[in-house]
Amino acid sequence: MTKYYLLTTALFSLILFSLNAQVITVQEKDTEVPLPGVLVFGEEPHLSKITDKYGRVDLSGFSNASKIHFQLLGYESKSTDLETISDSSSIVFLVPGLIQMEQAVITASRWRQSDQETPNKISVFNQEALQLRSPSNTADWLGSNGDVFIQKSQQGGGSPMIRGFSANRLLYSVDGVRVNTAIFRGGNLQNVISLDPLALQNTEVLFGPGSVMYGSDALGGVMAFETLKPNFSDSGIEVKGTFFSRFATANKEKTFHGDISFATKKWAFLSSASHFDYGDLEMGNKGPEDYLRPWYVIPSKDGDQSILNPNPDVQKQSGYSQLNLMQKVRYKPSNRTTWDYAFHYSKSSDIPRYDRLIEGSYEKPKYAEWKYGPQVWLMNQLSVSQLGRGKLYDQMSIKLAQQHFEESRINRRFNNPTLTDRVEKVNALSINADWVKTLFKENFLSYGAEIVYNSVNSSGTEQNIQNNEELPASARYPKSDWTSLAIYSTYHAHISDQLKFQGGLRFNQVLLSADFSSNEEFFPLPYQETTNNNGALTGSAGLVYNPSSSFTISPQVSTGFRAPNVDDLGKFFDSEPGAVIVPNPDLKPEYVYNAEVNLNKHWGNFLKVDASVYYTFLDRAMVRRPFELGGQDTIIYEGVPSKVLAIQNAASARVYGLQAGLEWSPSKNWLLYSKLNWQKGEEELEDETTSPTRHAAPLFGLTRITYSTKRLKVELSSNYSGEISFEDMPVDEKGKPHLYAKDENGNPYSPSWMTINLHSTYQLTGFLDLMLGIENIGDKRYRPYSSGMAGPGRNFSFSIKASF
Repeated sequence: MTKYYLLTTALFSLILFSLNAQVITVQEKDTEVPLPGVLVFGEEPHLSKITDKYGRVDLSGFSNASKIHFQLLGYESKSTDLETISDSSSIVFLVPGLIQMEQAVITASRWRQSDQETPNKISVFNQEALQLRSPSNTADWLGSNGDVFIQKSQQGGGSPMIRGFSANRLLYSVDGVRVNTAIFRGGNLQNVISLDPLALQNTEVLFGPGSVMYGSDALGGVMAFETLKPNFSDSGIEVKGTFFSRFATANKEKTFHGDISFATKKWAFLSSASHFDYGDLEMGNKGPEDYLRPWYVIPSKDGDQSILNPNPDVQKQSGYSQLNLMQKVRYKPSNRTTWDYAFHYSKSSDIPRYDRLIEGSYEKPKYAEWKYGPQVWLMNQLSVSQLGRGKLYDQMSIKLAQQHFEESRINRRFNNPTLTDRVEKVNALSINADWVKTLFKENFLSYGAEIVYNSVNSSGTEQNIQNNEELPASARYPKSDWTSLAIYSTYHAHISDQLKFQGGLRFNQVLLSADFSSNEEFFPLPYQETTNNNGALTGSAGLVYNPSSSFTISPQVSTGFRAPNVDDLGKFFDSEPGAVIVPNPDLKPEYVYNAEVNLNKHWGNFLKVDASVYYTFLDRAMVRRPFELGGQDTIIYEGVPSKVLAIQNAASARVYGLQAGLEWSPSKNWLLYSKLNWQKGEEELEDETTSPTRHAAPLFGLTRITYSTKRLKVELSSNYSGEISFEDMPVDEKGKPHLYAKDENGNPYSPSWMTINLHSTYQLTGFLDLMLGIENIGDKRYRPYSSGMAGPGRNFSFSIKASF
């Protein structure tokens, strides 16, 4: 009996020891202070957890993981195994450091995995720097890492350019949901500002085609945003909150943000609200006088007035405001299943279209009014994530989303009483179902299906501002339905310790139907309805080769596609003075074929370099070309004889370039960070000659020197951009001389520029942070390539953050 009792006691103690061994603590090496918020993930993409406020995490479920990775901003990433952790008394120490050798990414496969396991070039943004730099909007945040060029037609906007592509040739994703709609246009696109930068938890940019995972539009890259997520509590009820406020001088910015979360073991809630208010932006006073705003128009029903600007550095009629709201609810009925609900809402004020308001001259302005009406974005999302028990998957994720978009264009020519207002509304429904299954060892298969549906409604009115008489006007778009159906899969193979493979395929069917009858009285089309049905097969294949533990070579080939959307096929739009774009129902998809090599090398924990060389060929490109409408190549549009154009599959283009980066940390307090991007693009013209592509940005980059201590962080940075001469200017841009400086021959060109900036943050107490910044210290007057707005002049900013 005694032997049986001793055996039972020993067995019970062993079980308890094994269970306790699953819970480990992560601490800072020097101080042994527990570290909350550490991301812990395995080689299998479904394995990821976060340490609690005591630095603890339960590693049950990681028993088969060959490696376990620990990642926290401000600390060196660490990789180890369960046996090593057990030998160290279940404590993992992280060393303070500013260079991240290994990071977790989601854009490559929709599942969290190490960036060392994927051949793609993916840029992961440092979320701690979001507080330090306090970007005005999400477009500025994207431009803060040195790999994404931002164009601005107005202050209330920001159109990213990535590897020679922009607008509807790039894809946006928020919490795993596609945000691109059927009316995302070519040219420049400002929709990214609808997302609140102060409500972001993670930001990634995947460079190159991403169509296998994300479908149509992902030609040049994917921008994936994860918003703040409430965490469950393991120790009763927890309440946390943050208040943030920022003030800046260049545009009299006043920003206020607050969020609060409430958590129990099974429920978690988070509420967030932000309000942004920007006045007219003041540019620098040292640079090209061509950028000055010497005059502006005061609109009036009694007669518009062109008046002189008392301070030409102030870009009159550029201010706007915006409200963002977010609500999230999480429910965990078991350790294997989690339900998430998210509500997002964004609404701007009217946003003046600055690049149109500066057309003409003091004596003869072109427009009295040109503005976007309130830009509205609303999203409801319900998702479920479940760990599998069967043979089909280890983890499943299903996301259902409903989105509503609203935008409008309001314009009136100088001293013309007719105000035109065109309103577009899009309702979008989507469902994404994703599964991942580990097949053997570290080889796994991810697969999924996607359905996206967009309903487009568009209307137009004309109002006489003198007598308020209102009449119908042509709509920008036909009443349309756009549907995308897709299945996709990616296989990840661990061939050896030095070689890994990742390959994927996607089949996509895109259907579009359009009804043009609402515009019958304005444009006599030879048809009233049309349909468009296209299928596309895309793929990618890449290797990750590690000749040593500190050196990675990743070659990859990939394809992408963009199916015609409603903006391509059905819009009526004055693209430039004296020209109008009309519908073309015979459009087909355009395709890209991409090859690249990504290199990463590090020396210890103090030096890291990376480089990417790429070549992308765009075939059957959708471009503007002369067209005939009812046998006529010129029609009257808004009272002006206009040349007829239409989007057609009539060209090819190629883009090639180099992206390079350097991180050097000579000590745990200092970091040198530098990025440089060079790209060149050529597109085929109507006469079979070539022109530089419109969205291949000039040489650009940034360099930062950062000093960090426990409470203080100071960052000195320089942003810079190269010149584009008149000879190298794209043909489309030569037709917009009002956007550019003039060279010695009077021709438009884009000068080079550089700014010096200083940002700092100081933790005054455990719950209060202060931030001070000076941007464009030299007060340079500059205008980023292709932009209508000049950049801010010397800008002093002050921010405060309180948390509990």
